[in-house]
Amino acid sequence: MSTPGHLIWRLSTKWRVAVDRALAPAGLTHAQYVFLSSLFGLERAGANPSQRELADHTGLEALYVSKLARTLDAEGLVERTRDPADTRTVRLRLTTRGREVTEPAIATVAELLDRLLAPLGGRRGERTAALTRELTLLLDNPLES
Repeated sequence: MSTPGHLIWRLSTKWRVAVDRALAPAGLTHAQYVFLSSLFGLERAGANPSQRELADHTGLEALYVSKLARTLDAEGLVERTRDPADTRTVRLRLTTRGREVTEPAIATVAELLDRLLAPLGGRRGERTAALTRELTLLLDNPLES
């Protein structure tokens, strides 16, 4: 019998591979998608996030977010600007092209998520809502003693 940790690892790996495959035609990796879709959502909510804020939001390492930001900036999907109030802070913004790439990618991943969650009743099913609450509880529980 598998342990919960093993099952979480396997599901996480399965999901990452599935997203990578689904977004390959768009030229995006799973990590780039997480960056872009998170930035898209934060901007829609009225935020102008820094690299650090995006790292905190996504759970990605700050150094990795910085590397992704440079790559996506070079590809014309993101603009990086220094914050005038604190020049150590780099602010991020999707470009028009970045939005054009991100919106269909979000739709692609939503369809993939529908397929993944079908056994639980889909994205809006009660079992999915219960799973979401349980996973959130585990993510919010600090591992440090």
